[in-house]
Amino acid sequence: MSAAAVLVVATARDQIADYLSALINVYVVLIFLYILSSLFFSFGGRVPYNRALNAVLDFLRSVCEPYLGIFRRFIPPIGPLDISPIVAILVLTIAGGIVVNLVRG
Repeated sequence: MSAAAVLVVATARDQIADYLSALINVYVVLIFLYILSSLFFSFGGRVPYNRALNAVLDFLRSVCEPYLGIFRRFIPPIGPLDISPIVAILVLTIAGGIVVNLVRG
């Protein structure tokens, strides 16, 4: 392989790794938003009917709940405190970091 081909492959791998890292960061932010919205409603927060807000909340629920559900099966809530999202975020960041480093080489 020539030096130019190696450089192109290395650049492509870095770009893919950066893309995966950005996806992981966006998913962590979505999980945080889902947790904050569920806390707001669990403490009695009420929002008048709003189609846009309901669409955002439905999107957060449909994106985050399948992943969080995996951890909720194994980690029961401790009273009113649910620590499964914390564990889910830790697993996501650790496993994501490992995958990103493997892709990067």
